[in-house]
Amino acid sequence: MHLQVLYEDNHVIAVVKPAGVLSQGDQTGKSSIFDAVKKYLKEKYSKPGNVFLGLVHRLDKPVSGIILFAKTSKGASRLSEQFRNHTIQKTYHAIVVGNLKQKQGDLKEKVSKISFFAEGFANKTDKEILEAVKKATKTRAAEVYYEVVSSNGKYSLLKVLPKTGRFHQIRIQMAEMGHPILGDHEYSKKKSDIWKDKNGIALCASGLSFKSATGDKVIDLKIDLPKDWGQYVNLESDIQWAE
Repeated sequence: MHLQVLYEDNHVIAVVKPAGVLSQGDQTGKSSIFDAVKKYLKEKYSKPGNVFLGLVHRLDKPVSGIILFAKTSKGASRLSEQFRNHTIQKTYHAIVVGNLKQKQGDLKEKVSKISFFAEGFANKTDKEILEAVKKATKTRAAEVYYEVVSSNGKYSLLKVLPKTGRFHQIRIQMAEMGHPILGDHEYSKKKSDIWKDKNGIALCASGLSFKSATGDKVIDLKIDLPKDWGQYVNLESDIQWAE
Protein backbone atom coordinates (compact mmCIF):
# COMPACT_ATOMS: atom_id res chain seq x y z
CA MET A 1 0.00 0.00 0.00
CA HIS A 2 1.08 3.60 -0.48
CA LEU A 3 2.14 4.90 2.93
CA GLN A 4 1.21 8.49 3.76
CA VAL A 5 3.53 9.73 6.52
CA LEU A 6 2.19 12.77 8.39
CA TYR A 7 4.88 13.19 11.01
CA GLU A 8 8.12 11.50 12.03
CA ASP A 9 10.87 12.18 14.54
CA ASN A 10 13.40 10.01 16.36
CA HIS A 11 10.79 8.44 18.63
CA VAL A 12 7.37 8.45 16.93
CA ILE A 13 5.77 8.21 13.51
CA ALA A 14 2.21 9.08 12.48
CA VAL A 15 0.65 7.82 9.25
CA VAL A 16 -2.76 7.65 7.60
CA LYS A 17 -4.51 4.29 7.77
CA PRO A 18 -6.85 3.63 4.85
CA ALA A 19 -10.31 2.20 5.55
CA GLY A 20 -10.38 -1.58 5.33
CA VAL A 21 -6.76 -2.02 6.44
CA LEU A 22 -5.90 -3.72 9.73
CA SER A 23 -4.02 -1.75 12.36
CA GLN A 24 -2.01 -4.86 13.18
CA GLY A 25 -1.80 -8.24 11.46
CA ASP A 26 -3.96 -11.13 12.61
CA GLN A 27 -4.43 -14.82 11.88
CA THR A 28 -5.80 -14.06 8.40
CA GLY A 29 -2.35 -13.05 7.23
CA LYS A 30 -3.67 -9.90 5.55
CA SER A 31 -1.35 -6.90 5.32
CA SER A 32 -1.63 -4.26 8.03
CA ILE A 33 -0.59 -0.66 8.46
CA PHE A 34 1.79 -1.89 11.20
CA ASP A 35 3.59 -4.08 8.64
CA ALA A 36 3.72 -1.22 6.12
CA VAL A 37 5.32 1.14 8.65
CA LYS A 38 7.92 -1.45 9.68
CA LYS A 39 8.80 -2.00 6.02
CA TYR A 40 9.06 1.77 5.47
CA LEU A 41 11.43 2.21 8.42
CA LYS A 42 13.55 -0.77 7.47
CA GLU A 43 14.02 0.49 3.92
CA LYS A 44 14.42 4.18 4.77
CA TYR A 45 17.13 3.61 7.37
CA SER A 46 18.60 0.39 5.89
CA LYS A 47 18.10 -1.39 9.19
CA PRO A 48 19.28 -5.00 9.41
CA GLY A 49 17.16 -7.54 11.26
CA ASN A 50 13.94 -6.75 13.06
CA VAL A 51 12.71 -3.17 13.34
CA PHE A 52 11.26 -1.98 16.65
CA LEU A 53 7.76 -0.55 16.30
CA GLY A 54 5.36 0.01 19.17
CA LEU A 55 1.58 -0.12 18.66
CA VAL A 56 0.21 2.35 21.21
CA HIS A 57 -3.40 2.53 19.98
CA ARG A 58 -5.59 1.08 17.23
CA LEU A 59 -8.21 2.10 14.72
CA ASP A 60 -10.98 -0.32 13.77
CA LYS A 61 -10.42 -1.99 10.42
CA PRO A 62 -13.23 -0.06 8.62
CA VAL A 63 -12.12 3.29 10.08
CA SER A 64 -9.69 5.55 8.22
CA GLY A 65 -7.42 8.24 9.61
CA ILE A 66 -4.39 9.09 11.72
CA ILE A 67 -2.65 6.31 13.60
CA LEU A 68 0.41 6.78 15.79
CA PHE A 69 3.33 4.38 16.37
CA ALA A 70 6.42 4.46 18.58
CA LYS A 71 9.83 3.97 16.99
CA THR A 72 11.61 3.53 20.34
CA SER A 73 10.82 2.12 23.78
CA LYS A 74 11.03 5.68 25.15
CA GLY A 75 8.47 6.83 22.60
CA ALA A 76 6.21 3.89 23.43
CA SER A 77 6.36 4.65 27.15
CA ARG A 78 5.64 8.37 26.71
CA LEU A 79 2.77 7.85 24.27
CA SER A 80 1.21 5.04 26.33
CA GLU A 81 1.27 7.32 29.37
CA GLN A 82 -0.56 10.05 27.44
CA PHE A 83 -3.22 7.64 26.20
CA ARG A 84 -3.61 6.23 29.71
CA ASN A 85 -4.02 9.70 31.23
CA HIS A 86 -6.31 10.89 28.39
CA THR A 87 -4.05 13.84 27.59
CA ILE A 88 -3.95 12.99 23.89
CA GLN A 89 -6.70 14.85 22.03
CA LYS A 90 -8.37 12.66 19.41
CA THR A 91 -10.73 14.18 16.86
CA TYR A 92 -13.00 12.15 14.60
CA HIS A 93 -15.45 13.08 11.88
CA ALA A 94 -18.36 10.89 10.90
CA ILE A 95 -21.35 10.84 8.60
CA VAL A 96 -24.42 9.59 10.43
CA VAL A 97 -27.90 8.76 9.21
CA GLY A 98 -30.59 11.38 9.87
CA ASN A 99 -30.81 14.89 11.27
CA LEU A 100 -29.92 15.29 14.94
CA LYS A 101 -32.33 17.35 17.04
CA GLN A 102 -29.54 18.63 19.26
CA LYS A 103 -26.72 20.20 17.27
CA GLN A 104 -24.17 19.41 19.96
CA GLY A 105 -24.03 17.43 23.15
CA ASP A 106 -22.29 15.00 25.47
CA LEU A 107 -23.08 11.31 25.39
CA LYS A 108 -22.34 9.43 28.58
CA GLU A 109 -23.54 5.89 29.05
CA LYS A 110 -22.81 2.99 31.32
CA VAL A 111 -21.73 0.09 29.17
CA SER A 112 -20.29 -3.35 29.78
CA LYS A 113 -19.59 -4.27 26.17
CA ILE A 114 -16.82 -1.68 25.95
CA SER A 115 -15.57 -1.76 29.52
CA PHE A 116 -11.83 -1.69 28.99
CA PHE A 117 -9.35 0.90 27.76
CA ALA A 118 -8.29 0.86 24.14
CA GLU A 119 -4.70 1.65 25.11
CA GLY A 120 -4.57 -1.84 26.63
CA PHE A 121 -4.52 -3.18 23.07
CA ALA A 122 -0.87 -2.31 22.58
CA ASN A 123 1.20 -5.23 21.34
CA LYS A 124 -1.61 -7.75 21.87
CA THR A 125 -2.80 -10.23 19.30
CA ASP A 126 -6.45 -10.35 18.23
CA LYS A 127 -6.82 -13.58 20.22
CA GLU A 128 -5.53 -11.88 23.35
CA ILE A 129 -7.85 -8.93 22.77
CA LEU A 130 -10.81 -11.29 22.38
CA GLU A 131 -9.94 -12.92 25.70
CA ALA A 132 -9.72 -9.48 27.29
CA VAL A 133 -13.19 -8.64 25.95
CA LYS A 134 -14.63 -11.84 27.42
CA LYS A 135 -13.16 -10.98 30.80
CA ALA A 136 -14.40 -7.38 30.71
CA THR A 137 -17.29 -7.65 33.13
CA LYS A 138 -17.07 -4.26 34.87
CA THR A 139 -19.45 -1.55 33.76
CA ARG A 140 -17.80 1.77 33.00
CA ALA A 141 -18.82 5.05 31.44
CA ALA A 142 -18.20 5.81 27.77
CA GLU A 143 -18.09 9.56 27.12
CA VAL A 144 -18.26 11.30 23.76
CA TYR A 145 -18.81 14.92 22.75
CA TYR A 146 -20.27 15.63 19.31
CA GLU A 147 -21.34 18.62 17.26
CA VAL A 148 -23.08 18.82 13.90
CA VAL A 149 -20.92 20.39 11.21
CA SER A 150 -23.47 20.19 8.39
CA SER A 151 -26.69 18.33 7.60
CA ASN A 152 -29.00 17.92 4.63
CA GLY A 153 -31.69 16.22 6.70
CA LYS A 154 -30.91 12.75 5.38
CA TYR A 155 -27.30 12.64 6.54
CA SER A 156 -25.26 14.69 9.00
CA LEU A 157 -21.54 15.36 9.25
CA LEU A 158 -20.36 15.31 12.86
CA LYS A 159 -17.19 16.26 14.64
CA VAL A 160 -16.68 13.83 17.51
CA LEU A 161 -14.33 14.13 20.48
CA PRO A 162 -14.08 10.94 22.55
CA LYS A 163 -13.33 11.56 26.21
CA THR A 164 -12.76 7.90 27.01
CA GLY A 165 -11.13 5.10 25.06
CA ARG A 166 -13.76 2.36 25.08
CA PHE A 167 -14.02 -0.33 22.45
CA HIS A 168 -16.14 0.84 19.44
CA GLN A 169 -17.60 3.60 21.62
CA ILE A 170 -18.36 6.10 18.84
CA ARG A 171 -19.96 3.46 16.62
CA ILE A 172 -22.06 2.05 19.45
CA GLN A 173 -23.22 5.35 20.90
CA MET A 174 -24.18 6.86 17.55
CA ALA A 175 -26.24 3.75 16.75
CA GLU A 176 -27.90 3.71 20.16
CA MET A 177 -29.02 7.33 19.82
CA GLY A 178 -30.71 6.42 16.52
CA HIS A 179 -28.12 7.90 14.16
CA PRO A 180 -25.77 5.08 13.10
CA ILE A 181 -22.62 5.81 11.15
CA LEU A 182 -23.17 5.45 7.42
CA GLY A 183 -22.03 2.04 6.23
CA ASP A 184 -21.67 0.56 9.72
CA HIS A 185 -23.79 -2.56 9.29
CA GLU A 186 -22.37 -4.10 12.43
CA TYR A 187 -24.28 -1.68 14.65
CA SER A 188 -26.95 -0.27 12.34
CA LYS A 189 -30.32 -2.04 12.38
CA LYS A 190 -31.12 -0.78 8.88
CA LYS A 191 -28.94 -2.02 6.05
CA SER A 192 -28.35 0.36 3.16
CA ASP A 193 -26.67 -0.09 -0.18
CA ILE A 194 -26.09 3.63 -0.65
CA TRP A 195 -22.67 3.46 1.02
CA LYS A 196 -20.44 2.06 -1.72
CA ASP A 197 -17.26 1.41 0.26
CA LYS A 198 -17.53 -2.26 1.26
CA ASN A 199 -14.25 -2.08 3.18
CA GLY A 200 -14.94 0.98 5.30
CA ILE A 201 -17.48 3.12 7.13
CA ALA A 202 -17.96 6.90 7.29
CA LEU A 203 -15.76 7.38 10.34
CA CYS A 204 -12.36 9.08 10.11
CA ALA A 205 -9.75 9.80 12.78
CA SER A 206 -9.14 13.29 11.42
CA GLY A 207 -7.08 14.92 14.15
CA LEU A 208 -4.55 13.98 16.80
CA SER A 209 -2.68 16.19 19.27
CA PHE A 210 0.03 14.82 21.55
CA LYS A 211 3.29 15.75 23.27
CA SER A 212 6.63 14.67 21.87
CA ALA A 213 8.59 11.89 23.57
CA THR A 214 11.20 14.43 24.71
CA GLY A 215 10.13 17.74 26.21
CA ASP A 216 6.67 19.28 26.06
CA LYS A 217 6.42 20.16 22.38
CA VAL A 218 2.84 19.65 21.19
CA ILE A 219 2.41 17.89 17.85
CA ASP A 220 -0.93 18.79 16.26
CA LEU A 221 -1.91 16.68 13.24
CA LYS A 222 -4.94 17.05 10.97
CA ILE A 223 -6.02 15.50 7.69
CA ASP A 224 -8.67 16.34 5.11
CA LEU A 225 -11.84 14.29 5.11
CA PRO A 226 -12.30 11.73 2.31
CA LYS A 227 -13.45 13.50 -0.86
CA ASP A 228 -16.09 10.89 -1.62
CA TRP A 229 -17.93 11.94 1.54
CA GLY A 230 -19.00 15.02 -0.43
CA GLN A 231 -21.69 13.04 -2.25
CA TYR A 232 -23.52 12.58 1.06
CA VAL A 233 -22.88 15.80 3.01
CA ASN A 234 -21.48 19.29 2.52
CA LEU A 235 -17.74 19.28 3.17
CA GLU A 236 -17.34 23.00 2.50
CA SER A 237 -18.60 23.96 5.95
CA ASP A 238 -16.25 25.75 8.30
CA ILE A 239 -15.02 22.88 10.49
CA GLN A 240 -14.14 24.10 13.96
CA TRP A 241 -11.16 22.06 15.08
CA ALA A 242 -10.55 21.30 18.72
CA GLU A 243 -7.74 23.32 20.30
